[in-house]
Amino acid sequence: MAIGLDQKLAATTLRIAGVANESIVDGPGIRDTIFFQGCPHACPGCHNPETWETGGGNEISILDLLSLLIINPLVTGVTFSGGEPFLQASAAAALGGIFKEKGLDLWVYTGFTWEDLLVNTEKPGFKELLKIADVIVDGPFRKELKDNSIKFIGSSNQRLINVKISLETGRIVQWLPT
Repeated sequence: MAIGLDQKLAATTLRIAGVANESIVDGPGIRDTIFFQGCPHACPGCHNPETWETGGGNEISILDLLSLLIINPLVTGVTFSGGEPFLQASAAAALGGIFKEKGLDLWVYTGFTWEDLLVNTEKPGFKELLKIADVIVDGPFRKELKDNSIKFIGSSNQRLINVKISLETGRIVQWLPT
């Protein structure tokens, strides 16, 4: 996957908790999932509390991270999960751009709400990550609202947001399976 990366991009690093190849639970189809390290939300009942500590996990270059991903022609997308990908928005946007160039769709799980993201677009990388994401799964996990019947989310307060249409229309448009 790393063919054609320029030196600056290849030297960009992220802090990750891990990678799940060929996931079927982090969005539609078969996906590769990258778990970012560091999360300010610390949601009670979180299924990844080991990702909260910003100094935990492993620092890795984009080039080395790409080598961990299985190049499987059945993979249709990549999911950024957490931790909180927006804590590393600039590096996440750079990485996401590589996947988008490969024709993969990009889902980003965040504990921030859509409204929070829109008012923070001046933060480094926020606007860029929003623009390349296909779907944002927003909102903190709420243990009291846990709902296993809704696909791809943990609690009923979270939303599956079609980013492109939502940005174009200025209103939240839910993602719907095709």
